[in-house]
Amino acid sequence: MSELVTGEAVALELRPARLPSRALAVLLDLAVAVAVYVAVTVALMASTSSLDVAAQTALSIATFVLVLVGGPIAVETLSHGRSLGKMACGLRVVRDDGGPIRFRHSLVRGLIGVIEILMTLGVVACVASLVSARGRRLGDVFAGTLVVRERVPFSSTGFMPPPPPWLAGRFSGLDLSAVPDDLWLAVRQYLARMGQLDPRVGWAMAERLAADVAARTGAPVPREVPPPAYLAAVLQERQAREARRAFGGAPAPAAQPPASVAQPPAPVAPPSTALPPAAPPGGRPEVPRDVPSEGRSGTGFVPPA
Repeated sequence: MSELVTGEAVALELRPARLPSRALAVLLDLAVAVAVYVAVTVALMASTSSLDVAAQTALSIATFVLVLVGGPIAVETLSHGRSLGKMACGLRVVRDDGGPIRFRHSLVRGLIGVIEILMTLGVVACVASLVSARGRRLGDVFAGTLVVRERVPFSSTGFMPPPPPWLAGRFSGLDLSAVPDDLWLAVRQYLARMGQLDPRVGWAMAERLAADVAARTGAPVPREVPPPAYLAAVLQERQAREARRAFGGAPAPAAQPPASVAQPPAPVAPPSTALPPAAPPGGRPEVPRDVPSEGRSGTGFVPPA
């Protein structure tokens, strides 16, 4: 898989086409182009037999250029990178950023293809495709294009097995900042393809990956935890941290003091021992001037007895 980044900063995983499929597509395109060129040439010879040799030569050159050079360019431009041979092989020509090609891309590919495919019988194109990491020929390099596979066989390797429930939150205190992205990618690929590997080979890979992760986190792998379960739990912890960092997490609860530390009891107000004032000889208690009565604020005025 090849990762391409679009103009909107979206990473695309595309599978570049290799030499065998590209060679088959080119042979099919050449067979169709040669058949059309022979048919057009026979028709022109029958219709221009009365012309002189110079005119017939000029028509032959124009037919060669239009059919064998202009034809593939027009087909790729109109079909957005899918010629007849590429349609049959499930290929497509795209830009370096994954977008559809335009006329200028097809023109550059077609003109350079005359040199590296037609004049050299494809030798230069084969060598360039073998040397390139993405299987690109010189026309693709100068045009800024890439031939990718459209029909990719379906596989169920995208399922990521969850860690065992008893490992939930077990590795929440690990320092995962020193683990590189390449190692995380290797862990993801192993977990996604774990079911397709030989048991002994898969176990050896899990032990090696777990040892690499543990060496960068500074904490050894627990003996009671199998390496595949350890990798799944650590990867889930990393994903949870990234989700909290990206979307924001719930506010942390206030720290509670440990139970072993005794808290001093809150001061309790002593009960009031004040006795109500004694009633005067007249039988009616005296109402103080500054104490409110019946919930009303005190005004300092006392009605006469």
